[in-house]
Amino acid sequence: MIPIINNTMRVKQVNVELVKTALKALTFGTKLTIANATGLSVATCGNILNELLERGEVIEADLEQPNGGRPARRFMYNANYSYIACIYVSNEGGIYKVIHAITNLTGEIIEENLVEVEVINYEVIDNLIEKLICNYENIKAIGIGVPGIIHRGVIGPGDIKELVDIPLASRLKAKYNLEITVENDMNLISYGFYKRQNYDEDKTIAVVIFPQDNCSGAGIIVDGHIIRGNTNFAGEVSYLPFDHSREEQIMQINHVDIVFPLIVKTIASIIAVINPETIVVTGGLIRADMMDDISNACEALIPHEHMPQIIIQENMQSDYIHGLVSITLESLTCDI
Repeated sequence: MIPIINNTMRVKQVNVELVKTALKALTFGTKLTIANATGLSVATCGNILNELLERGEVIEADLEQPNGGRPARRFMYNANYSYIACIYVSNEGGIYKVIHAITNLTGEIIEENLVEVEVINYEVIDNLIEKLICNYENIKAIGIGVPGIIHRGVIGPGDIKELVDIPLASRLKAKYNLEITVENDMNLISYGFYKRQNYDEDKTIAVVIFPQDNCSGAGIIVDGHIIRGNTNFAGEVSYLPFDHSREEQIMQINHVDIVFPLIVKTIASIIAVINPETIVVTGGLIRADMMDDISNACEALIPHEHMPQIIIQENMQSDYIHGLVSITLESLTCDI
């Protein structure tokens, strides 16, 4: 009997999520319009709406204008029912930055701030979370972006050595009993870019970064899903078998005759492996006037009909925030 009970609970969770998703999209909805949007019965929608009303996650709006009959009750999603906290950290040439944003349940940013600090370690992140929870008592989930590989919940080598070997998610979840998501920065940037395009159907894209003081990296989205790989190593394109080791790549970063071929080979390799619709190229080594040279050099290696759209984008901070907000909000929902 336990599997049956679990399945019933799962169906209920999915139905509740369907109703909430429909209300967010509709702005206002009646039982009938929500039933039409979700495929659920009017009675099921009514029961779920009553539960959501009781806990304050849905609020009742003015009655629908009558068309000769009895006016229907209208409902709207209460986006400020609770909040999420999003934090990402960076080391840009020895300058340590901590950026945070508080959003409501539709992703609207309530507060956003950036501070420079002397060091970024577990205590810095923990203290910030304590402060945010104190200011916003109804925080339900926390998302954290870090420049490094996260394998089995532990942060691997990256730009911030004080976070290496720290099981950040499990420690914070044990302390705060909240949904905690810790994700690689390039995965978040690529996911944020992808979500901002509002594609009508699932697409495959990649974002590749060529920083001035570090190795290249990529975030890869295939058919709408982040590709992390077996050990979250996907996207570590500086490990491609080039003629130069990672250490040599950094040492020779100012030699255009070496760096440009590496850029082209990296992009061409991604095209050949995942055949993306779009590749976004960013980072301190990239200039807007390089796009034609990059495209032409790649087309010398890749048949024209398989070439993606190549975009050069200098600043991807808004994509980073959007990706972090999106993935943190998704952590609160069951998979529908």
